[in-house]
Amino acid sequence: MQKRVVFDFEIDFSNGGGLQGQGFRLDIDGDDIGEDALADYIVRDLRLLMVGSVRILDKRIISEAHKRPRT
Repeated sequence: MQKRVVFDFEIDFSNGGGLQGQGFRLDIDGDDIGEDALADYIVRDLRLLMVGSVRILDKRIISEAHKRPRT
């Protein structure tokens, strides 16, 4: 089994507004990922621009088969 991270997040944009996610899942390499690295990962994965701040909430690592093909 591979590892995935399940988490909630809140993103504020520098030009106003925000985005929230609950129970979001991402494939990870290894057994853990830091909150700063996870924040960078979610911003890149969603291709977001003008991000002001990112808060990671309720992060947990689970064992589950990856859903995306590896590139």
